[in-house]
Amino acid sequence: MIQSMKYDKSLQERVEWLKQQLREHNYNYYVLNAPAIPDSEYDRLFSELQALETQYPEFKTSDSPTQRVGAAPLTVFTQVNHIVPMLSLGNAFSEDEVIAFDSRVRDRLSIAQEIDYACEPKLDGLAVNLVYENGILVRAATRGDGQVGEDVTQNVKTIKMVPLRLFGKNHPKFIEVRGEVYMPKAGFNALNEAARKKGEKTFANPRNAAAGSLRQLDSHVTAKRPLAMSCYDVGEIKGMQRPNCHSDVLKQLHIWGLPLIQEHIVVKGIRACLAYYEKIGNKRESLPYDIDGVVYKVNRIDLQKKLGFVSRAPRWSIAHKYPAQEELTVINDVEFQVGRTGALTPVARLEPVSVAGVVVSNATLHNINEIKRKDIRIGDTVIIRRAGDVIPEVVSVIKGRRPKNAKLIVLPDTCPVCHSQVVMVEGEAIARCSGAIYCSAQRKEAIKHFASRKAMDIEGLGNKLVEQLVNVGLVNHVDDLHKLTLDQLAGLERMAEKSAKNLLQALEKSKTTTLPKFLYALGIREVGEATARNLAYHFGNLDTLAHADEEILQTVSDVGPIVAQHIHAFFKQAHNLEVIDSLIKIGVHWPKIEVSKKVVQPLEGQTVVLTGTLQSMTREEAKEKLQLLGAKVSSSVSKNTSFVVASASPGSKLEKAQKLGVKVIDEAEFLAL
Repeated sequence: MIQSMKYDKSLQERVEWLKQQLREHNYNYYVLNAPAIPDSEYDRLFSELQALETQYPEFKTSDSPTQRVGAAPLTVFTQVNHIVPMLSLGNAFSEDEVIAFDSRVRDRLSIAQEIDYACEPKLDGLAVNLVYENGILVRAATRGDGQVGEDVTQNVKTIKMVPLRLFGKNHPKFIEVRGEVYMPKAGFNALNEAARKKGEKTFANPRNAAAGSLRQLDSHVTAKRPLAMSCYDVGEIKGMQRPNCHSDVLKQLHIWGLPLIQEHIVVKGIRACLAYYEKIGNKRESLPYDIDGVVYKVNRIDLQKKLGFVSRAPRWSIAHKYPAQEELTVINDVEFQVGRTGALTPVARLEPVSVAGVVVSNATLHNINEIKRKDIRIGDTVIIRRAGDVIPEVVSVIKGRRPKNAKLIVLPDTCPVCHSQVVMVEGEAIARCSGAIYCSAQRKEAIKHFASRKAMDIEGLGNKLVEQLVNVGLVNHVDDLHKLTLDQLAGLERMAEKSAKNLLQALEKSKTTTLPKFLYALGIREVGEATARNLAYHFGNLDTLAHADEEILQTVSDVGPIVAQHIHAFFKQAHNLEVIDSLIKIGVHWPKIEVSKKVVQPLEGQTVVLTGTLQSMTREEAKEKLQLLGAKVSSSVSKNTSFVVASASPGSKLEKAQKLGVKVIDEAEFLAL
């Protein structure tokens, strides 16, 4: 009995000693792969701590090793905002693409010499964000859409290699640690074997098993799954300066007891990256976990900051993917699908085949030029590839198996949906229907996009209802949505009066929006959420944007010649302007953006560079304030820079500014602006 046990120390000291011992043994076992005691001794220590915490609940803390067994089941996952967005990576599938990435990096940095890259395998799992406050794990969330994820704290706590309390000292007050939750191959095989014996459904692959296990509402189920985690980066840090290099970030994470993948190294130059890719590829099958590529990151943090980001992907990192699992099958037919922008995409209808645990019956052929390049014909035996969640594609044709009656694939002269003429713009590989708003395929997709959550967010207007509204002729253009009546909606199949009233309320509510969301909702080619926001905050109002020429449009962040051409072409079309005018007359509106007041912009025409860590606001907030004053915020210093704002721990930008004789102001002077 616990009561009869005698200790040299107090009960509380004994509890703390047991916790520390178990943390160290977890670290030795799961992180260092070097257990210091047998399992029986670990179990004895664990049982003793569990018994003491049961008898004295005041000793139980959230970071205790006993808190990994699972908690009460949840009814739903709550949403969590990531302070620093969890970005996705651009992909490279060939050596040429990797070399091109390196060229872009060095060109943007104006560096001729080879760059140091941090290299590591790309685990095929689920990205997770861990939040530690004063060294204690307080929250864990999935990546989600990069901005908002799901709270999976109780489930992540069951993963034994994830420390509930960081090792060592000098922890930051707050830190976001990014990692990948995965299921090792051995654990996956054992899990499926146990399921087969019970006659239960098995998982298709380790990634699906990991994702399904981490998103269990009952963490007791997750605790029984053989999950693992590897950390690869950090997000927000408070109360501590970020190390100078990515490799130093990983070293610090290791010191704190966070699990890392074994094969991470730093190499010099892109050729060394390619050699690393080949080395890991040769041992890929023998690795204890699934990978789908390797990741290259510019090692120096100051260079990462200088390179910045493109929309949701960093310019300083890329994933070099390995060839996906491939299978042979036969093309039975080819159909051309018409997308929201009128693009015709050829889709191969395949003899069904299992690839990476998923039955595939369709594959994209991309465009007619790709079909010609690969010489693909109906009836051909082809190699198809499926990489993760990417749409399967036809890799190549087995010419030796081509039947005599194989048919050439021909681009149709007219749209398969509306029979308008199909055209190909010179220099583009995509063929498009010229029917535009007359094409029902484009109409439906345009309305679906307009009503989507990230656009006008019209609750209750699902895809099936959009199809129905267009099919019965009630909606031809997006402005027709706001002309719908209760009688019209209530008269639709499977639409009760209450549902009709709810939809009308949602339509009325959607009239109050923001300019960025409205621009995104218009469905202009290549204008996503980020570009729509940049356009809105650059021009401030719709009228100025609509009258901007291509040269002016290219002064907007992330808008190049092609995007500028698409935007300019969109606003030149009279029917597009008519629909916009109709929407505004109906009552669609948004709050004013102050940037439109050109006459009160004292920094008009000036280019400003930010360097260092501001104490009074975030870098993004500072950038927005400068833009509101009319300044263009650049990521690099040049002779054309008007002035540099240098705050705490400035980087190489300050040195370059001083060298070029560019004016430098401190944070106090910046705030005075």
